[in-house]
Amino acid sequence: MKTYLHALLDRLGATGSLLCALHCALLPLALAVIPSVGLSVWFGDGFERGFVLFATLMGAFSLVWGYRRHRKFRALGLLLLGLAAIWAGLLYDPWHSGSVGLHAAVMTFGGTLVGLAHLLNLRLNHGHVHDASCAH
Repeated sequence: MKTYLHALLDRLGATGSLLCALHCALLPLALAVIPSVGLSVWFGDGFERGFVLFATLMGAFSLVWGYRRHRKFRALGLLLLGLAAIWAGLLYDPWHSGSVGLHAAVMTFGGTLVGLAHLLNLRLNHGHVHDASCAH
């Protein structure tokens, strides 16, 4: 059950992160279209902050759990780099409110790294075999 839950969390995290990257990549186009169809609330700052917080918590929980199992830092390092980019894009004001294109590029880069970190973690966990050298 524990392995199934972990795999489910990684898949959910990867899907969410890649959807976030897609959202960020399409943001410039969405900014032009969304107000005319009345969906501005879904693409506002509150949604973005909430999604970044969700990605951070989901990534930290899932990848730390995975690291404890496979003891390889690669996925966790990729997650930290991706989260750093996302939080920089969200909090660094010239990127956030100044240049929509730069903000979208930084957020897309970060979201892609977070999604790839989840996929790598899933792969590392799938390849992990419990044997005499394993602490778990």
